[in-house]
Amino acid sequence: MKVLIVSDTHRKNDNYFKVAALVKPDLVLHCGDAEGSEYVLTRVVDCPVQIVLGNNDFLSCLPGELELKLGAYKVWVTHGHNYYVSMGNEVIKREAAARGMDIVIYGHTHKPVVDTKGSVIAVNPGSLSYPRQEGRRPSYIVMEVEDEDLRFSIEYL
Repeated sequence: MKVLIVSDTHRKNDNYFKVAALVKPDLVLHCGDAEGSEYVLTRVVDCPVQIVLGNNDFLSCLPGELELKLGAYKVWVTHGHNYYVSMGNEVIKREAAARGMDIVIYGHTHKPVVDTKGSVIAVNPGSLSYPRQEGRRPSYIVMEVEDEDLRFSIEYL
């Protein structure tokens, strides 16, 4: 299964449209801050799209977080702002471990990360609209999972 992981599009969806057409995912996970464009984001791909609530998703009915099973892995998706991710991913990884998760996927920082240290893998796709990492290139992650086989790739536009 090919999973497209994105976050923090903030209603600037052109890069999302490009990436969705390029990747052709089986599933899209959006880590929040879609800012009211949820309907559009779900209509441009021919696969399920799961979006969680971000700190800028005001008056939205999006779920605050999701727990999924992908292959052999338990996955928790959250925006991350309630877990101090701007200071690092230690707190969110501890919370994921306490919940029995193998992978935590989050956004908020606008900086891409795949952290495989420890018992929980922490994944942040950065932002397709307002990147903050060095070089400031829009970023996303492609996760490929089949049973226990798992690969992550940070990609840039």
